[in-house]
Amino acid sequence: MSVPLILTLLAGGATFIGAFLGIIGQRPSNRLLAFSLGFAAGIMLLISLMEMLPAALATPGMSPLPGYGMFVIGLLGYFALDRALPHAHPQDLTPAGMPRNLRRTALLLTLGISLHNFPEGIATYVTASSNLELGFGIALAVALHNVPEGLAVAGPVYAATGSRRKALFWAGISGFAEILGGVLAWLILGTLVSPVVMAAIMAAVAGIMVALSVDELMPLAKEIDPDSNPSYGVLCGMSVMGLSLVVLQAMDFA
Repeated sequence: MSVPLILTLLAGGATFIGAFLGIIGQRPSNRLLAFSLGFAAGIMLLISLMEMLPAALATPGMSPLPGYGMFVIGLLGYFALDRALPHAHPQDLTPAGMPRNLRRTALLLTLGISLHNFPEGIATYVTASSNLELGFGIALAVALHNVPEGLAVAGPVYAATGSRRKALFWAGISGFAEILGGVLAWLILGTLVSPVVMAAIMAAVAGIMVALSVDELMPLAKEIDPDSNPSYGVLCGMSVMGLSLVVLQAMDFA
């Protein structure tokens, strides 16, 4: 099994961490969840704009126009999918505001997160295949924000059904969607070895990651904890990821 595929499996599997937190022990504070979402957004923004897009544009045979065009396609593709999905955010599912049909809301949330996770699995695999160093960063960012997503699915399902098994099952579906995206990318892209094709996909993935960070993670962090500033998590994520990239480059790791 290839390292990029293993990274995708680990990132998708992080959903189960949040799922377990949703059914046992004490729920993490909203402040911690909000900070982790901002932290993940910071990692994604730095990698997408400072590493992935420049690397795609620097690929021999890839001119700026198609490179930036693929980046915009990634942005627009994310927003088109996002607008087509039913939105049910974790803060809508807290015990203080429990909807009447909690089971239906939880299932809609599972569907939305699953469709949302699918391109993330592709992004993790494609990035790690092109640059293992960046792949580690993307996998870390995806895993960090998969934890509150797993919590967001498992908690409501557990509250609605009283079954820990069902809560883990539905949370697992959302995580499996990400793994499925990585596996399909592994199967399909194995025959597409052209550096230009990989660069085009990486530019589109960078667009998806930027849109995900700006449209989903940062606003969601603010909604979960209105009293906190998600920019702190974003800046911390950028700083940590930037420093780690410098250290890895200094060690000649790739």
